[in-house]
Amino acid sequence: MSDLLLTVEQAAERLGTTARFPRRLIAERRIAFVKVGRHVRIAESALAAYIDGNTVQPIRRRRARYGRAA
Repeated sequence: MSDLLLTVEQAAERLGTTARFPRRLIAERRIAFVKVGRHVRIAESALAAYIDGNTVQPIRRRRARYGRAA
């Protein structure tokens, strides 16, 4: 296993949030995590999967053709 385990604070820094947000994700079981004794760690791959799974793609709308006679 070559996946780096991140602390809650490191995961929060990568997400650009406070530590409270990843802790809530863990409490709600919305992200995979590892317990090492009493410590909680989040694998980089789990964080990347969470980000990929919650990324919203923009909607591509067709441009209206104004000013042209049909």
